[in-house]
Amino acid sequence: MPTVNVYLTFNGNCEEAFNFYKSVFGGEFPYFGRFKDLPPQPGQKAMPESDGNKIMHVSLPVSKETMLMGSDTGGEWASSFKQGNNFSISINAESKDEADRFFRQLSAGGQTIMPMNNTFWGAYFGMLTDKFGINWMVNYSEQKGM
Repeated sequence: MPTVNVYLTFNGNCEEAFNFYKSVFGGEFPYFGRFKDLPPQPGQKAMPESDGNKIMHVSLPVSKETMLMGSDTGGEWASSFKQGNNFSISINAESKDEADRFFRQLSAGGQTIMPMNNTFWGAYFGMLTDKFGINWMVNYSEQKGM
């Protein structure tokens, strides 16, 4: 069965926010990565040094079924940041085919932000905004907890 989680986006204070959420919900971060730790991507502009310490991805289990996830925004992504629209629904599919189906159906009449593709972190992943303005992240990974 697919799982659905909330993905929060911050404008530079993700680490502070997630340390607060950890104090509320307890637990440990199964993953905590910074932009400076990303491998270089062919054809992509170098990241400004000021963005290096920002959070690329963090996850915090809230229950057996639910994960709170987040990241900071920066560079070209920062221009679309607006407090109040800084979240996405993240759906974790059980197969690559299911991920493709979710992405295809959710993006109908909407806008593809990042097409489904294999990522450097080992997941099959894509982002979209549906025709109702809701942001979605579709993910398939054999690893759990990312």
